[in-house]
Amino acid sequence: MKGPNPIFVGAGCAIVTPFDKYGNINYSKLGELIDDQIANGTDAIISIGTTGEGSALDIVEHVKGIEFTCKHVAGRVPVIAGTGSNDTAFAVKLSNEAEKAGADALLMVTPYYNKTSQRGLVRHYRYINDRVSKPIILYNVPSRTGLDIKPQTYAELAEFDRIVGVKEANGNIGALAESLKLCGDKLDFYSGNDDQITAFCALGAKGVISVLSNVAPKVAHDIAMLAIDGDVAASAKLQVEYIDLINALFSDVNPIPVKEAMNIMGWEVGDPRMPLDVMTDAGHEALRKVLVDYGLVK
Repeated sequence: MKGPNPIFVGAGCAIVTPFDKYGNINYSKLGELIDDQIANGTDAIISIGTTGEGSALDIVEHVKGIEFTCKHVAGRVPVIAGTGSNDTAFAVKLSNEAEKAGADALLMVTPYYNKTSQRGLVRHYRYINDRVSKPIILYNVPSRTGLDIKPQTYAELAEFDRIVGVKEANGNIGALAESLKLCGDKLDFYSGNDDQITAFCALGAKGVISVLSNVAPKVAHDIAMLAIDGDVAASAKLQVEYIDLINALFSDVNPIPVKEAMNIMGWEVGDPRMPLDVMTDAGHEALRKVLVDYGLVK
């Protein structure tokens, strides 16, 4: 199952899910977003993940969104479907539906709310591993789940045949270095934080799964690829240059700011679904100013 080739190298866009004025998925707009991403250098599309508001969609919408994305991408770049759950059996069901829809890989967040132990994580992922047919990228985001995958646990999970990668969003560069040492070439790591792309790739990560890419796809791609190709100084310069934009896109709970930014830019992606709220007037104006400063709006 595992091979020398990662699912993707560079920047994968954690694409937003656009909604129409009635709150339904706007598929024509989603198609436009996908085409723009690919035209501007995005290396993969992550469908219905955290930024895509997967937790606010019912299973029919979730699967239909993945299916549309796979058909519209049509093999131009890999599609990675967000199918993780705190219900192990449901994660398998959703993953199997995503596989039928044409996904190239599965993005599996750790269990949240009920959480589990490190031992329970291994059991959870082993159960899923044995019941899916596509590669799995683990997603570690303790700020949302209250659960952190430890380096030693990564080493154990790396032995499973379907688990090939990790989206690491715990913010711990030291733990990343330890994980890379323990796992070697058995797991491909991706930054889950746009403010750490250079640092991750300089250490040996394969790229980033990016929110920034929604508004600046070429920038996210270039920060990652420069470091991967060995020009860490140029990557770092770009990382620092765009840090204000990155911070602005995380000035509220993701994906509130990135959707607001895209609406300001004219993409008309709609508001986030409840329980997420729109930005305050002050937040909107501060975000607009940053977008103007970076030449993304006039």
